[in-house]
Amino acid sequence: MPSQSVHDDATHVHDDVTPHPGNPASPADPADPADPPPPPTDPPPPPAPRQRPPEWLWRALAMAAVTGMAAVLAWHAITSLANLLLMLLCSLFVALAIEPPVNWLVRRRWRRGAATGAVMVAVGLAMAGVVAAFGQMFVSQVFELAARIPALYDKVADWLNNQFHLDVPDQGTAVANLVQGWGSSLAGRALSAGSAVMSGLVFGLGMMLIVYYLVAMGPQFRATICAPLPATQQRVVLKLWAIAQDKIAGYISSRVVLAALSAAATFIFLTILGVPSALPLGVFTGLVSQFVPTVGTYIGGAAPVLIALLSSPAKGLGVLIFIVAYQQVENLLFAPKISAKTMEINPAVAFVSVIGVGALMGPLGAFLALPLVATAQAIISTYIRRYDLVEDDLLTQDPPPPQE
Repeated sequence: MPSQSVHDDATHVHDDVTPHPGNPASPADPADPADPPPPPTDPPPPPAPRQRPPEWLWRALAMAAVTGMAAVLAWHAITSLANLLLMLLCSLFVALAIEPPVNWLVRRRWRRGAATGAVMVAVGLAMAGVVAAFGQMFVSQVFELAARIPALYDKVADWLNNQFHLDVPDQGTAVANLVQGWGSSLAGRALSAGSAVMSGLVFGLGMMLIVYYLVAMGPQFRATICAPLPATQQRVVLKLWAIAQDKIAGYISSRVVLAALSAAATFIFLTILGVPSALPLGVFTGLVSQFVPTVGTYIGGAAPVLIALLSSPAKGLGVLIFIVAYQQVENLLFAPKISAKTMEINPAVAFVSVIGVGALMGPLGAFLALPLVATAQAIISTYIRRYDLVEDDLLTQDPPPPQE
């Protein structure tokens, strides 16, 4: 019957659209009791707490900013007051150098102010006496040396032109170029020279006044420093003061004596040899060889050798031999006895200290570098404990003795 066939077709269609487990388009099958339960899902992590900077960070930043500003202001003040600081340093060194004779007079019932004035006047008279004794000869020989400069220039120019084929201008051309270069700024240079002279006079007078008060009021000055300190620290300050005074006075006095011996020996030898301008060359050699470390010997001896060499090759060779021989005599005989109370400084340390202090404080600072380093070395050696050295080749200065 027709109705029966339609029902069968619908049943057939219904069976065809029944979902199958493997059919992806079919709806999910009911859960099988035999299957394991799904793993539990972890809850989402809580949000991380907000990091706050430590409480000390802001204080540290504020202290760093204040320290940086203070350092900048201090550096600006030091650079602005460089001349005043240099005057104070020079005055302190001179005061420490002349205080021992003042103390000697005080122990002989002199009043301290009168003793200070007497020592300063004695030093001034001694310097004036030396200038008066050798001043006229020194000035005349300086003018003689200046008069010989044109002839020396011609000799050097001819030698350079002949030996190295250099185009060295003659004396007239060199003088014309020099005058042309200086002519436009001659007034400015003269004004600068006058200002430098006035500044030097003010510096010297101010330094003398400070030296007088530092020495005459020395006990009160040291009492002012020691008053805020306990007894133990007061003894340390006074001991450091005594060490600095002894080293600076001994160092300066020994350098002056060695410079005088070197200048006298060089002057006598140059006079005997007949080298012109013997006195200024001898003074130059004595001062430079003693107050410029390491290379001062060569710089001080180069000038007399050059002048003698331009006069005669034999004289130049003789002066060179004398300079070398005298340095050996000074190092082996004079310096150990005269510098017995001073401290020897390593040549490398002395050279570096002169360059560094000279770059900071100028030529006068370079002059003061050596006593400053000697004092610092003495203080360090006083308060640093030393031990016996081990035996090692790296610590041996001299070669080992020959084996028998």
